[in-house]
Amino acid sequence: MPSLCSRPRRGLSVARLLTLGLTTALLATYSGGSTANAALPPGEVRPTTEGEPIGHDLGAAKAHWIDRGAIAWPSPPADDHSYDLIHSADASIGVENDRLTGDFRTIPLRVADGGLTDKQRAKWPHLANRTALRSRGSMADQSEVAVLSEVTVLSEVAVLSEVTEALRGQVVVVERDGDGRVVAATGAQIPGVLDDVYAAAADATLGPVWENGRPALSLWAPTARDVKLVLYEDPRSAESHTVRMKRDAATGTWSAQGPARWKGKYYAFQVEVYSPAVGRIVTNTVTDPYSLALSADSERSLLIDLADPALAPEGWDSLTKPAPTPMNAASIYELHVRDFSASDTTVPEADRGTYRAFRASRDGSAGMTELRGLADDGVDYVHLLPAFDFGSVPERRSEQKAPACDLASFPSDSTEQQACVERTAEDDAFNWGYDPVHYTVPEGSYASSPDGTARVTEFREMVSGLNRAGLRVVMDVVYNHTYAAGQDDRSVLDRVVPGYYHRLLDDGSVATSTCCPNTAPEHTMMGKLVVDSVVTWARAYKVDGFRFDLMGHHPKSNMLAVRAALDRLTPDRDGVDGSSIVLYGEGWDFGEVAGGARFEQATQITMAGTGIGTFNDRLRDGVRGGGPFDADPRLQGFGSGLFTAPNAAPGNGTEAQQRARLLHDQDLIKVGLTGNLRDYRFTASSGREVTGGEVDYNGAPAGYTAHPGEAVTYVDAHDNETLYDALAYKLPQDTSMEHRVRMQSLALSTALLGQGTAFVHAGSERLRSKSLDRNSYDSGDWFNRLNWDCEDGNNFGAGLPRAADNQDKWPYARPLLADPDLRADCAAIRKARARFGELLRVRDSSPVFALDSAEEVQRRVSFPLSGARETPGVITMHLDAEGIDPRWSSITVVFNASPRSQSQTIAALRGAEVALHPVQAESDDPVVKESSADTETGALTVPGRTVAVFVAD
Repeated sequence: MPSLCSRPRRGLSVARLLTLGLTTALLATYSGGSTANAALPPGEVRPTTEGEPIGHDLGAAKAHWIDRGAIAWPSPPADDHSYDLIHSADASIGVENDRLTGDFRTIPLRVADGGLTDKQRAKWPHLANRTALRSRGSMADQSEVAVLSEVTVLSEVAVLSEVTEALRGQVVVVERDGDGRVVAATGAQIPGVLDDVYAAAADATLGPVWENGRPALSLWAPTARDVKLVLYEDPRSAESHTVRMKRDAATGTWSAQGPARWKGKYYAFQVEVYSPAVGRIVTNTVTDPYSLALSADSERSLLIDLADPALAPEGWDSLTKPAPTPMNAASIYELHVRDFSASDTTVPEADRGTYRAFRASRDGSAGMTELRGLADDGVDYVHLLPAFDFGSVPERRSEQKAPACDLASFPSDSTEQQACVERTAEDDAFNWGYDPVHYTVPEGSYASSPDGTARVTEFREMVSGLNRAGLRVVMDVVYNHTYAAGQDDRSVLDRVVPGYYHRLLDDGSVATSTCCPNTAPEHTMMGKLVVDSVVTWARAYKVDGFRFDLMGHHPKSNMLAVRAALDRLTPDRDGVDGSSIVLYGEGWDFGEVAGGARFEQATQITMAGTGIGTFNDRLRDGVRGGGPFDADPRLQGFGSGLFTAPNAAPGNGTEAQQRARLLHDQDLIKVGLTGNLRDYRFTASSGREVTGGEVDYNGAPAGYTAHPGEAVTYVDAHDNETLYDALAYKLPQDTSMEHRVRMQSLALSTALLGQGTAFVHAGSERLRSKSLDRNSYDSGDWFNRLNWDCEDGNNFGAGLPRAADNQDKWPYARPLLADPDLRADCAAIRKARARFGELLRVRDSSPVFALDSAEEVQRRVSFPLSGARETPGVITMHLDAEGIDPRWSSITVVFNASPRSQSQTIAALRGAEVALHPVQAESDDPVVKESSADTETGALTVPGRTVAVFVAD
């Protein structure tokens, strides 16, 4: 699992978040617990079901209004107590001396026998044991009546009218004792009742829509008392024009239609609404959640038509894409937009770090030349880290700051670089960008101008440039949280419909297990926003795939709805074949939703059979060794010298323990090489026949997929240390650069030569280092440098990484960074790149590396020497290519991670004509050419720290 708190919003203490992420958060979130403790005013209290008092806490929302007729109440019922829902249009409800005050209306409630219904429990499992309160006149109250009378129907209409009025003001649920004293009063969480009452909104068209050259704007704001449209002539002028909007009672949507001259105007909505965050009616001037363009720093929305030909770069309508590659065959290259060109001096200075660096006319730049070379070798997709509108970078270049120090002048193990970078971190041009403000607008800091439409056109230029370089484009999308919530200036969703779009804890506070305000895609309109946004990116920007950040915080049903919506897109109608668009994400299971606490999640295990991929941390940990949260970064694995080249770190254990761990790591890797299939059967290192699902991974099944393409296999990504840095920690320090290159290549080979999707972090093929920074989300260009010119090195020794996330590892890092032998030179970088290209070409050379079903993998992939007598440090994989490969009957891959030459005898190869794969036979690597095959015995001999691929005619 990558760092749960690796992408905190700007301004938060990263050290504090990481501490929470490794201790309290992991413990609390895995158990579904909450650490919120709101101060309670004086008053009589009694325990809730969870053992906490309710009290007179109007600032909290401990009642859950789950549909128009039912409220889930957190404490057991008392025989002589009464319950009411009260609501106030002016938000004046208060409690004084155990009596209600203010101007309010009352909806009487009663305790429902038997609690929530089975249907309600299924929809709200975390509330299943709550007391059920029902409105006395609702249909829910008449469930035992076989035929509804006219009086009942009229009563229901009256209740619905009262409900809709209540939802447009302050809502409080109160409990009184037999003497009428208020013993409990709390706010109500309203997403459930909003989804019930305004179910028709699921089919509404929101945001800007153009018809016959005229725009219409629609905003879903069912709890608003009033909404006005505010139009501006330019991005910052105070002069404005206000237009009244019409409310649709069935959907809760407000809309306004305008003349053609509105095109190009900036706009915002003026929303009058009750805000629980401040406990009063507020008037928020807020941008459109469905914005398609913005002014700088997300201050105003811009009214555009994405179909306007003026927004299309040259050749956009006739753009020919590379052929789609399915997930079971795809190779994906993860790249940050700014990293790509920020340090590339072959790109004009004004375009460095922007979308324009990817333009087709930049083919002669170092970066585009390298991307085209990667495509020629076999990379299919470039995965772009977040490029939607995010809040963690000032978008105006004039406001971006750079470190004031001469960073290159400090020693390689100095604290000065990170300290200097830290001083400008919040205001520099760099951030990973996992801080969404608007989901469906390109990020402005990557555009030549953050005002106007440049970001739209230039994003399209980037897609076009990558497509013309032979690469399809994946977007990293982050619908699981927002940059801000409540009344924060950068809060959009929560200032339109307060308390709806975010997932709330038991007391009504916003869940932050993702280290930002968590959204709630389980709510109808948040789920709709996800689907609508993805479809817009696919249709209007020709994006070829989507990687979902923390996908396990989405319901499985939401991801299936995304898949279904994309599948409906056709080239004739939409200009895109939606069925060819790939989907994958982080299927981690944690937080308040863990274990299906609130819904069936989109996690690794639950997504089996959907065709949607999830990241495979099992193989990653088996290859690298240890895990992302290890206190000691020197814990070794298969690809870092465990047992075969021990580094003397105490955490690695005794020799016997290392051997046992290594063999288990080899089992994890074997499962990973099959595409992490749950039901794949093989002989484990114990000698016992097992399935992938029976191999243990920290108490969870190692194998979990139903289709090989559902595994996204990787050994490094943007978060946690790069592969080179991980190996710097784990390999014995005196390991030569030549052998570091070999181990880098061997580790990458486990991702590239297995079944399923191969995923590689940009620069890993070039020994990329972040100077041991495990969490470089805000470490600036200095620690995130991606050098296309090998003369600039691999960035190792750029100084000690930022204290906030790495200081506990400084004692391990300092001697490494000070060692000049660990800084890769041109020779090492070129060798690593060459080996990577060879592995890609091997992968592309035969269909047996991209099998399309679990049945085919079981039939064709085997580990003939696996078992109780297998060699520690060596994995041998045999691929039966008979009938699907026109050249070869079989391919055998030997991964020799040990420092010594090893021989592996494969009975099936006795008497066969076996040779080194042509790609490797033509390699400039003299070591791999030492690999040999004994035709008579079937023995394959492979030099140390080498992956060798053998083909049989």
